[in-house]
This record gives sequence, C-alpha cells and structure tokens, in this order.
Amino acid sequence: MRKLKNILVTGGAGFIGSNFIHYLFGLSSANGNLFNDADFSGNVVNVDCLTYAGNLESLKDVEEKFGGKRYFFEKVDICNRPEIERILKQYDIDTIIHFAAESHVDRSILGPETFIKTNVMGTFTLLDVARSFWKKPDGTFRDDVLFHHISTDEVYGSLGETGYFTETTPYDPRSPYSSSKASSDHIAMAYFHTYGLPLTLSNCTNNYGPYQFPEKLLPLMISNIRDGKPLPVYGKGDNIRDWIYVEDHNRAVWLIVNKGRTGQKYNIGGENEWQNIKLLHKVIELSAEKLGKPASEIEKTITYVKDRPGHDKRYAIDCTKIKTELGWQRKMTFEEGLNATVDWYLKNTEWVNHILSGEYTKWIDANYKSR
Repeated sequence: MRKLKNILVTGGAGFIGSNFIHYLFGLSSANGNLFNDADFSGNVVNVDCLTYAGNLESLKDVEEKFGGKRYFFEKVDICNRPEIERILKQYDIDTIIHFAAESHVDRSILGPETFIKTNVMGTFTLLDVARSFWKKPDGTFRDDVLFHHISTDEVYGSLGETGYFTETTPYDPRSPYSSSKASSDHIAMAYFHTYGLPLTLSNCTNNYGPYQFPEKLLPLMISNIRDGKPLPVYGKGDNIRDWIYVEDHNRAVWLIVNKGRTGQKYNIGGENEWQNIKLLHKVIELSAEKLGKPASEIEKTITYVKDRPGHDKRYAIDCTKIKTELGWQRKMTFEEGLNATVDWYLKNTEWVNHILSGEYTKWIDANYKSR
C-alpha cells in the first residue's frame, strides 16, 4: 500500500544519497544504466544543508534533466523543525529515506558535538515531524507512508577473526560517530514500537563508488596516487572491512522501502572482506596501469601513521535476511566495481579538484600530519 510518489531524501548531496537519487532517476554514475531497475516515476525532494561533504555538483545531471519538474532541492538543516514541517506539507511527502548524517569517524573524534546534534537530534526531528504529519484523525497512521532510516554496521562494534554481524547482534559502538548512529537507530525503532510509525531500518557495510568525499580510503588513495602524494595507512593496515558498491546498497534500500516488513531492520553487506593494506595494493595496481606509472614506485609512497583511537578491527555483515526475505543479490563484482571506481576518480578530476582546493586540505593536514 506504500505510495512512494513524493520521496524526501535527506543528505541527497552526499555520497550515498546522491548515488541513490541517480539510481531513482535511472542515471547510473559509473556504469551506464547497468542496474537501472528502480522503475520510479514520482518526485524527489533533496534536503541537505551542504556541509563539507555535501556537493550539488554531484547532482548536476539530475538538476539539468529533472530540476523543477520531478527533482527539487531544499537547503535545510534536518534539525530545523519548522522547515522540515513546511517541506512535508508543501511537497505532500509520503516517504522519507533518511541518509543525512555526520559520518566520518575521524571527524567525530576531533569534534563529537556536531555528530550528536545531526545524527541524534536531526533524526528525532524528522521522526517527530513525520509522526505528526502522517497521523490520521483517529490517531492511527496512514497506510501508504514509510520512514526508512539508513544506518551502519559500525553500531555493532568490532569483530574478531571470525563471526558476522546479524540483525540481532547487540550494539557495541566504539566511536562518537557509531554511538550517535546507534542512538538514532534506537530512537527510530522506539517510534515504531511506541507510536506505530511505519518504519524500516537498514545497516550497511563500507560503500565505495563515485561521488565519495575524498577523505575516505578509496578516493583519498586514488587522488594521492594521481598526484604523487604519500598514501597514509593507519597502524599496520591490518584492519578488515566488508565492501559493497554503492549502487548495490541503493538497490537494497529501494527493495526494502518497496517490500520490507514494517518494524524490521535489514543488514546489507558486500560479502567481500579486505584488509586495508591489501586493498591499497590492489588500488595501486589498478591506478598504476591506468596512469602509466610503475606500481613499484607508488608502493614506496605508502606511509604508516599512528592508528586512530578505538579503531575497530573487523566488520563483516551477514545479509541472509534481506537475501531470503526480499530476494536481494549483489550485481556488481568487486573487480568490476573497483575498476569502475578508479576510472571514475581518474576521469572526473574537475569534481575531485573542486573539493581538494577547499577546506578539505586543512582537514587532511590536521588529521594526518599530527600523527
């Protein structure tokens, strides 16, 4: 019964959100229309306050093709209740897909307050406005609406050498970022259990792909390889992460909002674990070939820096539930996805350079040079 016609996407100018909007409109970012299966004919309202990680250049093609017709941008902080109320009423929002979050762990260590404000209070504001707007006169909720909350596998804490996170794994966050996301998850589920707000939730592993802010591992390393800069690696580089191509994640989100059971959470994983240092060697190999540089010379620029506090050892997702209940499967192999991602960052130098010339450079210096 879900309508899915007037969708509010929060954080739509960020990495995963901008890729999700591309997916809805059939505009794949790196591989043509390989996975263009959203079959969406409604409207999208993108709410983003455009912090350092929000970039409207990532949605230039969407704006040119659909702006003012099916795509609308609102520069609004999700903590601003009057503005969120206005947007839900003005656009008759029936679906909220909540990507907006402060999401960079290192930044949360240096400045946790912003993470608490955005991830906890921002999520609360969205939930509470939705509760008021979607409630019927008899106190029940419309049956054609949905709030989908996007979260992370980091809320589960750190794994040892074996085992996987499931939907019932107890939360054990270790950083200000992951603890703020854990808080938002609990608040979201409380709005379902206490008020009956139609809601689903997903926890995803590490995403990679186009339009990712270049302080994250893959775009940072690709850009530094291109520019001949050092390649900073935390500790011994032996931390393990599970990687998923961003469009496979967004296909899973779209499947959940269409068919997921209300009040349920779904883990989304890549089933693709890599040690950071081994992944870097793979990126160096691909980049060197494309740039015509000797990989052996690039390898010499690897620089080991002091590990960050509370650095989780390993993440790995068990995504059996979404595969068996909803029939989701990854479509992008890691070889294909990584190759397409390296290609994208090397070809889209203008997009990368616009970011690298700004406040980002000051952040990189503050985070790595002090180590």
